[in-house]
Amino acid sequence: MNRVILTKDQIYILSAVFGFLVGVLTFSFYAPNYFPDSQSKRFKVEQGERFKSVAERLEESEIIPSAFTFKLIGFITGSDSKIKAGEYIFKNGMTYFEILDKLKRGGNGEQKLVTIQEGIWQHKLAKLLSEQLDLDEKKIMELSVDKNFLSDLGINAKTLEGYLLPETYYFHIGSNEEDVLIKLHYEMEKLFDDKALKQMEVLGMSKHEILTMASIIDGESNHVDEFKRISGVYYNRLKKGMPLQADPTVQYLIRERKRNNRVLYKDLEINSPYNTYKYTGLPPGPINNPGKSAVEAALYPEEHDYYFFVASGRGDHVFAKTNREHSLNVSKYRRWRESQK
Repeated sequence: MNRVILTKDQIYILSAVFGFLVGVLTFSFYAPNYFPDSQSKRFKVEQGERFKSVAERLEESEIIPSAFTFKLIGFITGSDSKIKAGEYIFKNGMTYFEILDKLKRGGNGEQKLVTIQEGIWQHKLAKLLSEQLDLDEKKIMELSVDKNFLSDLGINAKTLEGYLLPETYYFHIGSNEEDVLIKLHYEMEKLFDDKALKQMEVLGMSKHEILTMASIIDGESNHVDEFKRISGVYYNRLKKGMPLQADPTVQYLIRERKRNNRVLYKDLEINSPYNTYKYTGLPPGPINNPGKSAVEAALYPEEHDYYFFVASGRGDHVFAKTNREHSLNVSKYRRWRESQK
């Protein structure tokens, strides 16, 4: 039997090629995987699903670029038999090892029911999540303005406020701050389907503007049945170039005060683009996290000729078409308020 004898040069070449291949594989194992649309993605592993199927679906979902590489890592590390069924949220830029580690830790477990009030301010949301899910309140607030985190979510804004949907949720015990915020944002994103996007074109509004409008509507009333009428008033005023004169935008500016949020005359003079008594148009961004009904009202305002409204004293509002009519309604409300003292 003839033996193949390699020269030194051939050995060097083979060693170099082998080293290069090992280097490429190692780099791909630890390199971050980025999604084309820069969004975090949800993924569900079914009970009893094979590792091969999971790897292939991860590639189809564009969470990983190569199912083969993922299966190879699973085989080498012995992790291919250790993944757990459940729902997962994968952030943009996770490595193969980070994704595999998350799948091994599992997405299921004990859950807790948490109700988030519609129109909640961001700092109150952080406090609520901290108390209910044992999360770090400070970290939630830091993530809310973290440019990289916002970019990963595809949000072109300075803060998460307005982009998180208040609802009643089941959260997995042990969820971290990022996962919870991603879930809330994902649910808000679901409201902007093809129908909503077409309606935005009709209105000439961006998603950011819709959420801003929705947050004002949600802050204005607790009566969902009048949301679309209030929305119509604001759109009418915008078309006329009238200031919105929305109290919730001023309340947003004074929200840190240790008293009720009643707006005083001096508050109307605060020099801020969020003060819709001093500045026309929408404020720079959402003033709270609006609920589904408020978002729908911002997308589908009621068509009417109202330009004014005032609290009735019963919790809802009285609407007016003219300033004179509105002044009479305001006088009635003031008399009612005085009678309650």
